Amino acid sequence: MKLTVRGEYALRALLVLGRDYLEDDSVVRIQAIADQQSIPKRFLEQILNDLKSAGVVESKRGVAGGYRLRRPPQQITLAEIVRHVDGPLAPVSCVSERYYEKCSCPDEARCPIRSVMKEVREATVKILENVTVADLCERWRKLRQEPGGPFDFII
Repeated sequence: MKLTVRGEYALRALLVLGRDYLEDDSVVRIQAIADQQSIPKRFLEQILNDLKSAGVVESKRGVAGGYRLRRPPQQITLAEIVRHVDGPLAPVSCVSERYYEKCSCPDEARCPIRSVMKEVREATVKILENVTVADLCERWRKLRQEPGGPFDFII
């Protein structure tokens, strides 16, 4: 798995939407997300439209328009987002559970590289399936309290 810039931006946009999530109809303007996360607005529009088609976010049009999470942040896993935006979580296709492709190894069943890559996939899946947008927001809050924390640049 390689998290692309598109995948990173998707997660950063969801962080903003998760922090501002309310059960009412309130939305966050796309310009606010772009400004807070230093994401080019046009690129962000594409990403949010993609997440909208996946049922992760919804939009409201017009002057008071913007985006909001379609489901509570506790119900959206990072694995779901990364898979949708960037594809399989497996580092090589022969260990992917959802996008399996036969590898070029002479003996796939006894390939030591495949064996290690399967462990990598399992560890990655275990982490990303158990971290939600709500968890990401909580980490953001905690890290904001640490002086010089890695998220000081996020407003």
